[in-house]
Amino acid sequence: MTRTVKGRTDHVVVVGAGFAGLSAALHLLGAGRRVTVVERDPLPGGRAGRMDLGGYRIDTGPTVLTMPDLADEAFAAVGDSLYDRVELIPLHPAYRASFADGSALDVHTDGDAMAAEVERFAGAAEAAGYRRLRTWLERLYRAQMRHFIDANFDSPLDLLTGDLARLAALGGFGRLDRRIGRFLKDERLQRVFSFQALYAGVPPARALAAYAVIAYMDTVAGVYFPRGGMHALPQAMADAAADAGAELRFGQEAARLERSGDRITAVVTGEDRIPCDAVVLTPDLPVAYRLLGRRPRRPVRLRHSPSAVVLHAGTDRTWPHLAHHTISFGAAWRTTFDELTREGRLMSDPSLLVTRPTATDPSLAPPGRHLHYILAPCPNTALGPGAAAWGELGPRYRDSLLRELERRGLDGIGAAVDEECLVTPADWLGQGHAAGTPFSAAHTFLQTGPFRPRNLVRGTENAVLAGCGTTPGVGVPTSLVSGKLAAARITGGTVRPANRPAPARAEEAPA
Repeated sequence: MTRTVKGRTDHVVVVGAGFAGLSAALHLLGAGRRVTVVERDPLPGGRAGRMDLGGYRIDTGPTVLTMPDLADEAFAAVGDSLYDRVELIPLHPAYRASFADGSALDVHTDGDAMAAEVERFAGAAEAAGYRRLRTWLERLYRAQMRHFIDANFDSPLDLLTGDLARLAALGGFGRLDRRIGRFLKDERLQRVFSFQALYAGVPPARALAAYAVIAYMDTVAGVYFPRGGMHALPQAMADAAADAGAELRFGQEAARLERSGDRITAVVTGEDRIPCDAVVLTPDLPVAYRLLGRRPRRPVRLRHSPSAVVLHAGTDRTWPHLAHHTISFGAAWRTTFDELTREGRLMSDPSLLVTRPTATDPSLAPPGRHLHYILAPCPNTALGPGAAAWGELGPRYRDSLLRELERRGLDGIGAAVDEECLVTPADWLGQGHAAGTPFSAAHTFLQTGPFRPRNLVRGTENAVLAGCGTTPGVGVPTSLVSGKLAAARITGGTVRPANRPAPARAEEAPA
């Protein structure tokens, strides 16, 4: 029996209206709790915010949506449906991968389509290897979801289930790059199914093979885009919560928590004092611990994931060879990860994610205009350049990224930009993200599962953490699960894993 908060839990205040907070709110409402959500920004979304710039509607956070059934679980908790509120467009291809040798590969989530693409790209032997890899990824996901991802931990002993043996038998505790290499010999294909480890803050050569579950979400379960942008999802969640009776207070930042002994009795904002029986805290860990006035004891300091520089660029033209999501790989690979995670240097030969949301939803830009989101991984501020350095470094790095994209076939991109917003680690730090990274604590072995910062805080009976810094970790799907797990800590309810990806609910989107 997993631990739950003690005492009354009739009224719960959720601090933060990001994916984790809104998921927690919906699950709490479904369990009969009265819920108040306080959010410092004027809109819901947290990291998945919205910026309007010169007629462009820009998503300020994640651009890749996988596993939408995890979001639908939250809606279903209050008798609602994600699919009634948001039009989800499945992306075909999910990604386009381009390589330094000039080759390109479309990543399809349909097995037959992807096998055919791999055969065209690298031959029949690699296509057969892909089919074996896909089967392994599906088995890996089934072994992990119930007892490792969608689960609260009170002790490392909670790992001792039949799924642990199954995960070990699948090679989940080996190294990711070696396991992928058992199926695929083409180095370019190995990249496509292992780069996702960087989401978890660990290079493929040092990541556990278990993290290939992220590749399952990206390359098997399907990638989707909400019409209206990624922000449409948290907005729909907030609307559903309001319709189910939640009180949503936007533009109110939690300044402090009142406590009586080991219990939080009220959340105090700049405008009001809100009494509560329990609280869910979703800000990044340093902010949550500051509010609580205490932090857990850890034998080793937390290591944080690399950060990212993001250039949001509205342009007067586009480049037809770009898909909705295009991964532009440089020639370098292992050295790139060393630069990001060991040396604290900017990538000398960068691999970049270029997202073109207007390929799927032209309404996100003014007529005749296009929106591009260029993400370049970079060291966090604890390892690499500090916040002060980015004031001068940011504009120079922005220019070098555009020059690199010009060399990679985006002719004239620098001159095509008519509106832009540059986000650097200094900006992430200013938003309260530790080490200037929106990707929180890295998923090293000692920062995963029962070893990750717990969602229950020692010394506080009725506070629960949610978000990417705690269980189960970084990403949109895991943040949604985190909110559900936090709610279960309060309600005492069991959580029901969602083991199936959503069926397609809309027509295929053009590349």
